[in-house]
Amino acid sequence: MRARGSSASLLPLLVLTALVLGFVLLPPGSAARPEAPRPTLIVLGAAQYAGTPSPAFARRLDHALALYRAGGVRRIVVTGGRRPGDPHSEGGVGVGYLRTAGVPGSALIAETRSRTTIENLRGARVLLPPGTPVTLVTDAAHTPRALALARALEMDAAADPSPLSARPDRRYLLRERLALVAYAVVGVR
Repeated sequence: MRARGSSASLLPLLVLTALVLGFVLLPPGSAARPEAPRPTLIVLGAAQYAGTPSPAFARRLDHALALYRAGGVRRIVVTGGRRPGDPHSEGGVGVGYLRTAGVPGSALIAETRSRTTIENLRGARVLLPPGTPVTLVTDAAHTPRALALARALEMDAAADPSPLSARPDRRYLLRERLALVAYAVVGVR
């Protein structure tokens, strides 16, 4: 009888563990998209290599460019700093990329100091008028965490994710899910 009582008390823990593992290991679903992007986009930084956007960053920038060309977008903030000793920031590289693609400089803002998602959002927020509604442009796996952080910062944010590569990195997907769970448990600091 005693063994049965012990296993019954473990049941809630096993169910919770299964739910967390299911959430963490499942591929990302399609993030909700707004009807139309808001007039201000925030493109969250990703790596750049010697002044050239990484493939992931280029996908985000190309998606922002498509949204801009579709109409209604008036401003694009591109975020991301630089590593020590690197002469290029992600924000600067992204603005240059979009300018070369035909977006006027007057519509572009580079945030060039941040190194993390929360810093990207904080940096972009101070460059915009208070309360500006924004659409975050990042990839689908990063979208839930980015939106949760933006809302924790009391930003009026929606998202329009860029597509993942044909073969998304499972470690990246796992890291994003675990980071989202950690933010939910610990909170934003």
